[in-house]
Amino acid sequence: MAARLTPHMRLSVVSTLYQSAPYLREFHARVSAAALKLTDDFEIVLVNDGSPDQSLDLAMELARSDPRVHIVDLSMNFGHHKAMMTGLGKTSGALVFLLDCDLEEPPEILDAFERERLRTGADVVYGVQSRRKGSLFERVTGWLYYKIYNRLSPEPIPENVITARLMTRRYVDSLVAHGEREVHIAGLWVTTGFQQVPLAVAKASRGASTYHISRRIGILVTAVTSFSNTPLMWIFYSGLVILTTSGAAAAYVIARVLFRGALLAGWASLIVSIWLLGGLTLFCIGLIGIYLSRIFSEVKKRPYTIVRAVYERGAEIPASRGQAAAG
Repeated sequence: MAARLTPHMRLSVVSTLYQSAPYLREFHARVSAAALKLTDDFEIVLVNDGSPDQSLDLAMELARSDPRVHIVDLSMNFGHHKAMMTGLGKTSGALVFLLDCDLEEPPEILDAFERERLRTGADVVYGVQSRRKGSLFERVTGWLYYKIYNRLSPEPIPENVITARLMTRRYVDSLVAHGEREVHIAGLWVTTGFQQVPLAVAKASRGASTYHISRRIGILVTAVTSFSNTPLMWIFYSGLVILTTSGAAAAYVIARVLFRGALLAGWASLIVSIWLLGGLTLFCIGLIGIYLSRIFSEVKKRPYTIVRAVYERGAEIPASRGQAAAG
């Protein structure tokens, strides 16, 4: 199958698929209706991010009946952010509407996004939650994520930003030009620049979030180490403070021995200090190691996703995943 999509299309809609089977048909119907209010010249690009359910088969079924649907099938699960970047790179619309297909973000917001874009002349209209959804734990960890990241990053990201956004072609082309292997898409959205304006969106909740605590911590570490050198500066200043303090303490001990002939008691405090400094040393070495691992990953220049196949043009799409693999 050819990988190129129809050129000069007015609107491209992009969404990723991962355990999306329960929502896909409704998403297709609603986003198609929303797009038709703006133009009949649109495409829907669905990126299958190695979904273990029937999402790909359902998407291929939709594509056979709707030639506007194009499917980008990734060779495995690469992650939400990388799948989105891959999908954006396959679009050709003058405008690109990105959103998740789980219907937590209603597709009907496309009309409001376009009206806001026309009113402001912005290159990006992005959604922010009018009220953060989820349990108390989800809300608190989300709040901490934004506070920690924005405290460390020179380019803060909007709090409670969501996936849904409407973007111009020049912005999307600039966004996908970034060559990072370790993708933190919220940071890339900001660092790409252009005029960007927020729009409040009431986001629904469709069950428990798949972003458990270890995954949230991993995303935060990736985000900070990808966009900020502040932790490395903190290591330097922490070392400087410890060196100054320990030097002053050593001078005091030497002076006490020379002028009073007595050693300070307190081996317990000495052991505690050793453990404290040892832990701090290991932490700093580990942090430096994370930065080195980022460099190691980037210099290899591996693609951040691998596309197994691109399906389009309605009737030419195989009837099933197995038939696609056999072909």
